[in-house]
Amino acid sequence: MKNQEWLFNVKWCMRDLEWCSFLDYIAEAILLGFQHYLVMLGTTVIIPTTLVPQMGGGNEEKAKVIQTLLFVAGLNTLLQSLFGTRLPAVMGGSYTFVAPTISIIISGRWSDEDPVSKFKKIMRATQGAHIAASTLQIVLGFSGLWGKVTRFLSPLSVVPLVSLVGFGLYEFGFSGVAKCVEVGLPELVLLVIFSQYFAYLICPRKKLFDSFTVSITVAIVWIYAHLLTVRGAYNGKPPKTQASCRTDRARLIDGAPWISIPYPFQWGLPSFDVGEAFAMMMATFVALVESTGSFIAIARHTSGTPVPPSILSRGAGWQGVGILLSGLFGTGIGSSVSVENAGLIAQTRVGSRRVVQISAGFMIFFSILGKYGAFFASIPTPIVGALYCLLFPYVGAGGLSFLQFCNLNSFRTKFILGFSIFLGLSVPQYFNEYTAIAGYGPVHTHRRWLNDMVNVPFSSKAFVAGIVAYFLDNTLQRRYNQTWNDRGNHWWYAFTSYKGDCRSEEFYSLPYILRHW
Repeated sequence: MKNQEWLFNVKWCMRDLEWCSFLDYIAEAILLGFQHYLVMLGTTVIIPTTLVPQMGGGNEEKAKVIQTLLFVAGLNTLLQSLFGTRLPAVMGGSYTFVAPTISIIISGRWSDEDPVSKFKKIMRATQGAHIAASTLQIVLGFSGLWGKVTRFLSPLSVVPLVSLVGFGLYEFGFSGVAKCVEVGLPELVLLVIFSQYFAYLICPRKKLFDSFTVSITVAIVWIYAHLLTVRGAYNGKPPKTQASCRTDRARLIDGAPWISIPYPFQWGLPSFDVGEAFAMMMATFVALVESTGSFIAIARHTSGTPVPPSILSRGAGWQGVGILLSGLFGTGIGSSVSVENAGLIAQTRVGSRRVVQISAGFMIFFSILGKYGAFFASIPTPIVGALYCLLFPYVGAGGLSFLQFCNLNSFRTKFILGFSIFLGLSVPQYFNEYTAIAGYGPVHTHRRWLNDMVNVPFSSKAFVAGIVAYFLDNTLQRRYNQTWNDRGNHWWYAFTSYKGDCRSEEFYSLPYILRHW
């Protein structure tokens, strides 16, 4: 009896340990999900802060647009993780859609309107353009056409695409830190120290500094910035410096309602313009190419197998549905894969769909409770720029990691890599400099939509590099057997079909979920 009682107690203790371990997994997943929410707030706040004043909106309209963008981002993230590629990808606002949106703003049709009426009419015009443009991705994705295109990708052509998806966003990195060096630089230094030194020198067996570096450093520097603001460090400084450094200049909390649920057509019925729809379609196509690179980077960072073309096509279709939702709700901007969150996966080394779905829950929750969401959205811009300096390089380095499957001694490989990356940096630099000096792009006709259809794609570094590498890789010396191995297809070929390798299968047993949570 004593032995049986002892065995019973041991089994009960083991069950308690398993339950405690499960609760630890839940708590860690919630904290990691909240961290993903914090990271995606940067783009979610920066884009509306730039566009809404140009539309004629004030602080109240800006807070409402941010709220709507958060809500739609949560919905799109859930759809992508459940039905799309099923990767832990966070879907958020994309800078690619800024140029065609600004083109709508400066079209000249709204000059006689009062600010509130002007804002609503411009928002309706962007809604119509997004709804029309979403059909492109929906057709390409769900018809399988995008899968047929991506079937010809190889590790060689993926390197420039994925690398410049991360490295190509360098203008949002240290330039954001430099807006307020006394806030941004401490954040950048702490990020490096906590993630690369403390995580392995102080407590290598614990995941505190390794997994929650972003949350810890943002909290420390945010408090530090608030103390500087309270102590009057920025009193009498220029307005631009105060807007970047002070923690009380976002004006989001005052403009945000306590409780508000975004709903379709909240700005009114969309208005449609054929030219604006074509321009937005081109921006949608550019976002599709960039998101494909982000999907590949996420799969790489999560130690998953390469994404089969059929899955990329399905993800493109659901991303089109996300842009449709952006048009219906009126976010003012289209959606694509959040590059900074892809970098966060590499930084935390946690590639879990459950974490991303929890993050989507935070997005929806804080978008409804406007005041609380506005509090977290008021993180100073230099802190966001420091985060970009850490997270974007992870994505770029993920693209460079595909070089291990290519023959770097081949001059064909060297030419494709060097030429595509150089053009990917040089061509957009020319287009951006020309636009900054002249006020319009190199292609300048009386048709705004035609200008945007050319200027927008050639202003994207990842798009130019990816298209050039894809074309050269599939046209130069394809018939030689050595070329097949030089471009890395001997490793990639097994994963072109979803069931081509047993490692691509998904398992849903409880032990598997617990081990890979």
